[in-house]
Amino acid sequence: MRARSALFDVYGGHLRERGGAATIAALVRLLEPLEFAAPAVRTAVSRTVRQGWLAPVRLPAGPGYAMTPRAERRLDEAAARIYRTRPSTWDGRWHVVVLEEVPAREARERLASSLQLLGYGALGPVTWISPRPSAELADVLAAEGVRGGTFLGEHEGDAAELAARAWDLADLGRDYARFTAEWGPVMSAVDGTSPAGAFAASQRLLHAWRKFLFRDPGLPRELLPARWPGAGAAEFFDRHTARLAPAVAGFVDDCLGTN
Repeated sequence: MRARSALFDVYGGHLRERGGAATIAALVRLLEPLEFAAPAVRTAVSRTVRQGWLAPVRLPAGPGYAMTPRAERRLDEAAARIYRTRPSTWDGRWHVVVLEEVPAREARERLASSLQLLGYGALGPVTWISPRPSAELADVLAAEGVRGGTFLGEHEGDAAELAARAWDLADLGRDYARFTAEWGPVMSAVDGTSPAGAFAASQRLLHAWRKFLFRDPGLPRELLPARWPGAGAAEFFDRHTARLAPAVAGFVDDCLGTN
């Protein structure tokens, strides 16, 4: 886990619902159980500010940093998929994005990563699909200076086969099963008696789980293979996150000075 990723997880998972801002001192305290020293936290904050995700603010406890509207949109989008808060129904239509041209290599790689994070899968160099539109799509395209058209449409064929073309569901399913097997013993060893330890374990679990956002668009059940391992992995993540939530919340509030 890098400090910048940990910072995003803290803002999205804890600070978003607590006003979306914190002092640098509070951020240092929050990331200490994850073994990030103060200089690494300050460097991550500075980099995140330069990238337009955080902005300096004045808080009652001193100078701090708040999420920008762009960061709020990105983190809300991620949270909806991490915790599966959006309706799972599907009307049979795909949101299709057709780029006007293929970007240069570096921009293409950044764009692909961002589109995958929003839940889009590639059907070709300029064609991407998702089971639902993303409110952040326009921002992502604009950030790379890429133009494209979008529309909602039904596939004249087997929708499950189309999904299997855009996403490697077999490999994804194996990794979901591996996730549960690997993290089972780790999380079973954490009982929540140490708030800092519970926070560190919960954040590391979240970091590992969040990696699936780049690969799993949250397809409706009818498009997934039978006995989908992702369902069991999601139940595992939810159960341990909820189990440690009281200790984690107490630790966060202590670091923010709100207890």
